[in-house]
Amino acid sequence: QVQLVESGGTLVQPGGSLRLSCAASGSIFGADAMGWCRQAPGKQRELVAEIVRGGSTRYTDSVKGRFTISRDNAKNTIYLQMNSLKPEDTAVYYCNVRRWPHSYWGQGTQVTVST
Repeated sequence: QVQLVESGGTLVQPGGSLRLSCAASGSIFGADAMGWCRQAPGKQRELVAEIVRGGSTRYTDSVKGRFTISRDNAKNTIYLQMNSLKPEDTAVYYCNVRRWPHSYWGQGTQVTVST
């Protein structure tokens, strides 16, 4: 069983930066994939970034070059560094860890990009 708690979401101006953190209660080492998804009002939840087993990363096209996902196995924590934020990045961001056959989710953290 893994419990995930996100933090770091807040109101930020366009062009600003934020770092989201996801602290896991259990070990995330050996997970099949770890990542961040987001859901904006009236839209479906979408994958933003993930790290798969072996260390490869992938990003949705709209955040490539701006967002970076990373992990600290010793701290059981996943990070999402977000730079050059845009109003369209406004959403609730959720942390996700998949270890077959289970998929674990955090409660989400709100990121609002606005003047």
